[in-house]
Amino acid sequence: MEYKDYYKILGVDRNASQDEIKKAYRKLARQYHPDMNPGDKAAEERFKEINEAYEVLSDPEKRRRYDQFGADWSRWQARGGPGGFEDFARQWFGQAGPQVQYVDLDELFGQAGGLGDLFEFLFGTPRARPRAGTRRTATMKGQDVEMPVEITLEEAFHGTTRQVERADGRVVTIKIPPGAHTGSRIRFAGLGQPGLMGGPPGDLYLKVTVQPHPVFRVEGSDLWRDLPVDLYTAVLGGEVPVETLDGTVSLKIPPGTSSGTKFRLRGKGMPRPGNAERRGDLYVVVQVQVPQRLSPRERELFEELARLHRASRS
Repeated sequence: MEYKDYYKILGVDRNASQDEIKKAYRKLARQYHPDMNPGDKAAEERFKEINEAYEVLSDPEKRRRYDQFGADWSRWQARGGPGGFEDFARQWFGQAGPQVQYVDLDELFGQAGGLGDLFEFLFGTPRARPRAGTRRTATMKGQDVEMPVEITLEEAFHGTTRQVERADGRVVTIKIPPGAHTGSRIRFAGLGQPGLMGGPPGDLYLKVTVQPHPVFRVEGSDLWRDLPVDLYTAVLGGEVPVETLDGTVSLKIPPGTSSGTKFRLRGKGMPRPGNAERRGDLYVVVQVQVPQRLSPRERELFEELARLHRASRS
């Protein structure tokens, strides 16, 4: 295996703190993430190197070994590391080494194996398959993690991505599908806390909140909006443009439309959760705009219209 300078890969000094290493990793991971560089094989390989470097330098014990062995790190790593009781003790009792404690090995490794499981764990020594009715070494699934996330209505409509930091410090890009709404709880399998004794990792749950929008109101998968219409179009009829979340459409206003009239635009609402091809509707509520400033001629014409209207009623 070729020796790799992990400090050089992350662009940090050999005396860099853990915070500096994490900051450098986050910056490079975002820059070279495959989702940000689709089809770029060089960026993909660089991303793998960055993750490999961070996996070692973010772990104080692995970093100590890396600094200790230097150019011989690759050969040491290829042999699987030193193994033995020293590494076992650090894993179970912390970096300070083992403390004097009396433990039940059957309880720690399962009744089926006892010391056999201990030697298999430390040195890879195979043992006989447990007899029927005996317990195997217990594994434990990692804890699930719930994380709040805020998105815009446009992001909820089209779908979006977010970068989140896992429990091991790695940054991953996750996709939020179209149709997410406030209260949505989206599951991402395997992105939670790591498991114990070889158990599977937990899951990540994103709890979504959609930010309020200045134009649209959300009711389920339907959208509502007010539409200003000038008095002349409301009286005489005509067509007005309506902005939706996926473009502008034309709405026909019948003559004599009053303020508060509701129009339904089918399929112009939000994607339905789990089936983005189906959409809710958009409801447009007309708000007739009365002119505030009239020229003398306009006032004269309105007065004439008023006289004609009263005459027609008499």
